[in-house]
Amino acid sequence: MQAEVYVFDAYGTLFDVHSAVARYYAAIGPTIAGRFSEIWRSKQLEYSWVRSLCGAYADFSTLTAQALDFAAAIHGGISPALRDRLLDAYKDLDIYFDAAKTIPALHKKGARLAILSNGTEAMLQEALAASGLARFFETVLSVDEIGVFKTDPRAYALVETHMGVTPDRVSFQSSNRWDIAGAVRFGFRTIWINRAKMPDEYPDLAPAAEVSSLMGLLDL
Repeated sequence: MQAEVYVFDAYGTLFDVHSAVARYYAAIGPTIAGRFSEIWRSKQLEYSWVRSLCGAYADFSTLTAQALDFAAAIHGGISPALRDRLLDAYKDLDIYFDAAKTIPALHKKGARLAILSNGTEAMLQEALAASGLARFFETVLSVDEIGVFKTDPRAYALVETHMGVTPDRVSFQSSNRWDIAGAVRFGFRTIWINRAKMPDEYPDLAPAAEVSSLMGLLDL
């Protein structure tokens, strides 16, 4: 194995962030559901970056709700009941098939596994419990501890603090290219999980490898 510790982003890497809207596709409306979900996700991320830059931290659960409200407003609004159902759905997002296969396989090989996420501790524990993967992770790290989101270097430093490893002993996996860029800058060995076959960005902050599925980790 090429790393002592394998650290995973959660949202978009292990958990399908679009699965919440997919469960209420008909209620939202087939013609707008896809765009609705994209706006919800993009605003959720935008709010995390803006608040990190201006020093006005609010936790990821709060930002998720605010981003949902914006997506709803853009599309003419949704009922309070549907809003509650969507936020509840975010607590137990679908696990990606490749994640469900890869995490136990890495654990069986003796890898130390962890999650580093913008999500709150409560959000992450609920999602992991629903996925059935909680027992495979040694630790779950939330940026709530430091009050600033990725890609701030202090977020990635949580791995050193809690797991006692230097960055060169860490393999960091994310489907989010911006997250990979931040982890490269910090000094982690990084693997970009490019399921959507997106074009590359940040050429000066390139990952060590790019794979189309988490299962590709088993061959590296």
